Amino acid sequence: MATASFTLTIHMVASLDGMIAKKDNSITWFDTADHYEKGMSAPDAAQFLQSIDCYVMGARTYEHALELSKTYGWPYGDTPTIVVSSRQLPIERPNVELYPDSLQQLMQERLQPRYNNVWLVGGAQLAKSFIRAGMADEIRLSVLPVILGDGLPFFEQLGQELPLHLKAVNAYKSGMVELWYEIKKQA
Repeated sequence: MATASFTLTIHMVASLDGMIAKKDNSITWFDTADHYEKGMSAPDAAQFLQSIDCYVMGARTYEHALELSKTYGWPYGDTPTIVVSSRQLPIERPNVELYPDSLQQLMQERLQPRYNNVWLVGGAQLAKSFIRAGMADEIRLSVLPVILGDGLPFFEQLGQELPLHLKAVNAYKSGMVELWYEIKKQA
């Protein structure tokens, strides 16, 4: 039985030129020295993260998060995290599960029956698969004030037109701009 109000949000952080990762996977570009005087203060991250019921990610994003967690800690806390992969990966936290089956089964068996607010946090290929299958409801894109010039693009070769509805735009003091779109369902 599906939850009453289920939303699958694709969340990505990108450079102005649409890159979500540098070729070397470094994240130093996340720390910008920009200051936008008219921007709003960032919301309370801990309070906001409590509203997310489950995270979904691909194998490469998970491996990258594991590597970064050695320095920065595990960013997803105790929130259930599903890694979509048929590869055998190390599971270092009790709230992380591997899911090797189809995205349709994932939605029907794990996500819709159990959660209201699911965030897909990477990678680009998995996000593209959810979009193509019509299973994503929203895209929240956080654009940082940097042009990388090269790297992994977010929407390379989506292969379809996707009508969106702008729900909100927020500009922060850090210079980051968050674009929040609802994906219009096509008949």
